[in-house]
Formats: sequence, C-alpha cells, structure tokens
Amino acid sequence: NSTESPVAVETLDDVPEHVLRGLPEDVRLFPSAVDKTRLGVWATKSILKGKKFGPFVGDKKKRSQV
Repeated sequence: NSTESPVAVETLDDVPEHVLRGLPEDVRLFPSAVDKTRLGVWATKSILKGKKFGPFVGDKKKRSQV
C-alpha cells in the first residue's frame, strides 16, 4: 500500500481566460518538460530576441521575491 497522495495535474481548464487570450499566436501551453504536473510555455516557431507581447496582468515582483 502506498501512502502517497494523488498528484494534481494542471490542465488548460486551470488557466484563466485572459492568460489564454494574451498568448502570442506562436506560443502554446503544453505539459512542462520540467514538471509533468504543470503546464509549460512552448513556442511553435522561433521567437526573435527582444520580441514583446502582453499585456502583462498581475503584480510585478522584485527578483528577490520570486
């Protein structure tokens, strides 16, 4: 018998609509390559350095806070 709790897996249903609307055309959310229980951001083609997209929604944090 295993005493481990089931692991919750993040799905697209967990992502707020404004986040999905704000994704650039060539960016998708798929299972993370780092943590299979989370979603990761994947580019479907190369993104040029300095490319900006948004708008940013949320609270800005200092590097020491993340």
